[in-house]
Amino acid sequence: MTTQTPTRRTRRWIEDWRPEDAEFWETTGRDVARRNLVWSIFAEHVGFSVWLIWSVSSAFLLAQGFEFTPQQLFLLVALPNLVGSLLRLPYTFAVPKFGGRNWTIVSGLMLLIPTLLFAYAVQNPTTPYWVFCVIAATAGVGGGNFASSMANINFFYPSDRKGAALGLNAAGGNLGVSLIQLLLPIMVGGAGIFGLVQASGTGIHLERAAYVYAGLALLASAAAWLWMDNLATVTSSPREQLQVVKQRQTWLLSVLYIGTFGSFIGYSAAMPLLIKINFWVPEPAPLGTGIYFAFYAFLGAGVGSLTRPFGGWLADKYGGARVTLGAFVAMTVFTLGVLWTVGQLTPNPTADPAIASQNAGWFPLFLGFFLCIFAATGIGNGSVYKMIPSLWKAKAERSTTPGTPERAAALTTATRQSSSALGVIGAVGAMGGFLVPLAFSAPWVADPLSSTKGAFAVFAAYYVMCGIMTWALYLRRPVRAHGLAAAEI
Repeated sequence: MTTQTPTRRTRRWIEDWRPEDAEFWETTGRDVARRNLVWSIFAEHVGFSVWLIWSVSSAFLLAQGFEFTPQQLFLLVALPNLVGSLLRLPYTFAVPKFGGRNWTIVSGLMLLIPTLLFAYAVQNPTTPYWVFCVIAATAGVGGGNFASSMANINFFYPSDRKGAALGLNAAGGNLGVSLIQLLLPIMVGGAGIFGLVQASGTGIHLERAAYVYAGLALLASAAAWLWMDNLATVTSSPREQLQVVKQRQTWLLSVLYIGTFGSFIGYSAAMPLLIKINFWVPEPAPLGTGIYFAFYAFLGAGVGSLTRPFGGWLADKYGGARVTLGAFVAMTVFTLGVLWTVGQLTPNPTADPAIASQNAGWFPLFLGFFLCIFAATGIGNGSVYKMIPSLWKAKAERSTTPGTPERAAALTTATRQSSSALGVIGAVGAMGGFLVPLAFSAPWVADPLSSTKGAFAVFAAYYVMCGIMTWALYLRRPVRAHGLAAAEI
């Protein structure tokens, strides 16, 4: 009696994949990995754009005739981040189950749900607030894309190139935040690029942006179908993947990633509304008085996205723990700078143009400090993600002998577990994207400016705690604790 080989494999399943084998990598692996990385970046970029479409569109809802309070708008901004963080774990599990290419296709098609629902709702002025909340929550599927994309690319690259590859992959996705915030005002007729594009004479049309990104989602799925691959060597059951949840290292790194990525995505989502509430009033139309939020909303996410691969490169060169500590020190210093600047502002509950003009004088300092925070979050994102595979690899090497089959098997298991850890840590870290906008809205605080001050004070204290953790756990005695020198973590 013969056993039949499963017939699920197609030409898009790669049966032999050995990225740690130098000869295989040079002759075969590098080009295949690079091709998959390119289209993974594109798909993740579109996913991030859809995920954060509410971050800037919420600021235009009032101009389109909807009447929502600042607290309601901040909740609309926060909900996609909550759902996106919860979806990251199952999205990570989907890569070994269905294949990285296959799941990229499916996850791209799922982006049609939030985009088309968004287009329908914003064209109907009677759409109730709770419906907007439901639709905003569906945008979380774009956030889930990050976890599956990062887990997939982690399998394609050797350990000494993971920092740069994961940094580029993440940066491409993160840039989706900046570009949606830059391009949406132009697409919907709200003006953008520092006023070089004029506002539409027929008003705001938010549905245009939704249709554009629905088309891009279809394009991303088609590209994955044509040019990406599945790795047959990636096999893991959800039970095996969930083993990382029981490991202390997973949760320690999650705390750090809340500080870096949670801050990046939370600030990106909240920045348009922070500028709108504190530095701008809508009179006189069309651009109002003070600092028009649409001209600057994209800058923070753009800076953080561009510095993420730099953080991965620095981590490959100097060690993830050292770079992460430096990022938290910088985040603490610049957050205190933002807090000081916000303390100079005058509350503007009546939307007085005179107060908006007065506050606008402090905007350059506010923006400068804030962009420095974004730069530090990007560097920290890249360095923390470098630490994850390094720590799991070190554990495998400590328990095995070089050159043995046991070492090879242990390294394969470590790669699977580190990919699972990327998903878990990414999911927990993304919760910061939900908590940060809620901290700024603080419905229990009557004055929005007071809640903003309180939020930045809490964030600064958290960064201090993360810096101390990084030093104590990964720099003070790295060899004894992890079997690695500080420069290798």
